[in-house]
Amino acid sequence: MRKIAVVLFNLGGPDSIEAIEPFLYNLFCDPDIFNLPFGQKLFARFISSRRAPKVAEEYKLIGGKSPIGEWTETQRSMLESNLRMDFNSIDVYTAMRYWKPFTSEVAAKVAAMNYDRIILLPLYPHYSITTTGSSYNEWKRFYHGDDSKVVLINSYYLNEKYIAAINQRIDETILRFPAQVSNEIQIVFSAHGTPISLVKKGDPYSKHIKDTVEAVMDSRNHSHEHHLCFQSKVGPMKWLEPATDTMIEELAGNNKKHLLIVPISFVSDHVETLFELDIEYRHVADEAGIDNYIVMKGLNDSPLFVEALAGLVKDKL
Repeated sequence: MRKIAVVLFNLGGPDSIEAIEPFLYNLFCDPDIFNLPFGQKLFARFISSRRAPKVAEEYKLIGGKSPIGEWTETQRSMLESNLRMDFNSIDVYTAMRYWKPFTSEVAAKVAAMNYDRIILLPLYPHYSITTTGSSYNEWKRFYHGDDSKVVLINSYYLNEKYIAAINQRIDETILRFPAQVSNEIQIVFSAHGTPISLVKKGDPYSKHIKDTVEAVMDSRNHSHEHHLCFQSKVGPMKWLEPATDTMIEELAGNNKKHLLIVPISFVSDHVETLFELDIEYRHVADEAGIDNYIVMKGLNDSPLFVEALAGLVKDKL
């Protein structure tokens, strides 16, 4: 009987206020995001200690930790249960990039178990060197086993069940609006931004995001007006535009006052959805005179999303 491992890649997030600074340090040490010719660890130590107090205030407003670890564990457990209906000897692991369980530990454990097949499945549907690329590079640094057994699922941004899972969440969120404004709802897709320099180097992430948005809207027969914008800009360089806060203000200025915010590049709730979209940008919406500002909850424990993941694994087996 073949022994199979599935390894879910994700960013991870601080599981306490104390974990914020070391989490940020690990993030700023990542050469796939911040590639400095020298002094990277010094840079990471300086910037993480500077940013940690501000970031801690954000996390305090969403419960004192990131829920990404718990949601990823829910997804891992649901996926394992789904796959074990068809495969007796299959184990699903989580390998986080910047916090526990670290990729280094999981790679060593998987290598020691001598699996016949190892499927690497990113919880990033859209490929970017800063997410899937970074997680895969970290895996290669620490996995000392037979590479011929390892298969990477690169992306799945047009997977039908993934698209259906997003639409199911959108439909649930529409029900939270007053019935009389349902035709006036603007569906605002907010994706994590990247620097324009990455796009120029050929990173496909921004195109993948646009293709997902089109697929979502096509499959719902363009039920509402929709918009795409980008959030989470860091540093002085030029990033993908329009920015989400700018988009909110522009829509308000055009008398479009009922916004359904869809976090499109994330598959579970964390600080970028719970704080940035639901708290920080809610202030922007209130000041701009938006009447209804409702943020869609993440895919989190969506059975449809887990079915999408299971189908991706089965295709590789």
